[in-house]
Amino acid sequence: MKNYDVIIVGAGPAGIFTALELVSSGRGLKILLLEKGMDIEKRVCPSEKKGVVCRECPQCGLLCGWGGAGAFSDGKLTLSKDTGGNLSRYMESPELDELLKYVDDIYVRHGAPPKVYGGDTEKVEKLRALASENNLKLVPSMIRHIGTDRCPEVLKRMKLALNSSIDIKFSSDATSIIFDNGRLSGVRTEDGKEFAGRFVVIAPGREGALWLEEQAREIHLSLLNNPVDIGVRVELSAEVLKPLTEIAYEPKLIFTSNKFNDRARTFCVNPYGEVVKEYVKGIWTVNGHSYSEKKTANTNFAILVSTNFTEPFDEPHLYGRSIAYLANLLGKGIIVQRLGDLHAGRRSNPRRISEGRVKPTLSDAAPGDLSFVLPYRYISDILEMLEAMDRIAPGVNGSDTLLYGVEVKFYSRQIKLGNNLETEIENLFAVGDGAGVSRGLIQASASGVIAARGILKKIGTET
Repeated sequence: MKNYDVIIVGAGPAGIFTALELVSSGRGLKILLLEKGMDIEKRVCPSEKKGVVCRECPQCGLLCGWGGAGAFSDGKLTLSKDTGGNLSRYMESPELDELLKYVDDIYVRHGAPPKVYGGDTEKVEKLRALASENNLKLVPSMIRHIGTDRCPEVLKRMKLALNSSIDIKFSSDATSIIFDNGRLSGVRTEDGKEFAGRFVVIAPGREGALWLEEQAREIHLSLLNNPVDIGVRVELSAEVLKPLTEIAYEPKLIFTSNKFNDRARTFCVNPYGEVVKEYVKGIWTVNGHSYSEKKTANTNFAILVSTNFTEPFDEPHLYGRSIAYLANLLGKGIIVQRLGDLHAGRRSNPRRISEGRVKPTLSDAAPGDLSFVLPYRYISDILEMLEAMDRIAPGVNGSDTLLYGVEVKFYSRQIKLGNNLETEIENLFAVGDGAGVSRGLIQASASGVIAARGILKKIGTET
């Protein structure tokens, strides 16, 4: 059995940037990266082929493999410490700003485009004032958009930079963290193989959040509650949201509902993009993509409602899954509904969808009624926010606007971590979306850098 200095579980952005930082140190460390999916060239989604619907795969090609879920995302790098994660809990603002720039520069060196959106301060401030007048909070953020089509090329270049310096094993699903006489000793995979390592970095991504939570319980790590975000993906004519997307590209809007005082927000805005499905551990959820070259006539975005649960309930992840499962049950996958039909209290049907001005980009979504899926509280919050958005972008609340359900963000129960993202178990680190420390590409990547630097610091004290 080969011994490693560091074992990294998961080849998403957090795992990749952990490896990049360790290799760039020049320490010559022996590093193993385990990934349950395939290499980037071999990642395949059957539903990408014309006429093939999304089906259950052992490992979802859109979520698993080199690059993680980010490989086929729209590839937006949100260059703000205020959105996309919780890293501000672990470092001061100036240091975090510097780290995010450091990570962004690495993306640019590996092929991310130089253009950044959201830099026209005057226009952004006017948009923020307009949003404020209509009970919406605009969170200004610089955005670098890689594009769903360019992400794989950027990730290939990162892998090329690592190939000769670390061992990478694909189709290697980590099942447990192993110990020797109470001390961390390595990782065991599904095929029964054991890999020894002094340091282990767990970076399973949001697809592996439930596994990480199970591991945390088994090895008695302290777990903190994270909210569950549940909502819909909205699709409308790109021209409707153009006044916002031309200024901010991804306008991040926060709304507090009047009826329930809940927090709702826009998420993952995809100008001229398309709606897609994701298969996660037995359920389908909805998401969105946008490309650097290919354009559609539509823009899509999510409206998510954040809910914090209190005792005795402590399974927000499972609650979100149950809502998604109900949508799958009624729609045999994803449900789509015209906003006008939802207001009228009727299910959408194929005729009304086809006659609408907004043509769905997710062709196999089933026309249905989201009021049979989402609790009234969520429906109320979403409708209130659409009305508020309509006042700054007329047409958002139009009858032909499409709502797809459901979109759920499976943030894991956050693990108690130190400033270097080390767990309560010595030499065991947890990073990325799966650990509850990030909610997007840039902060997930930055969390990997933090863990790598923490490991290098510990090794440095030994020499």
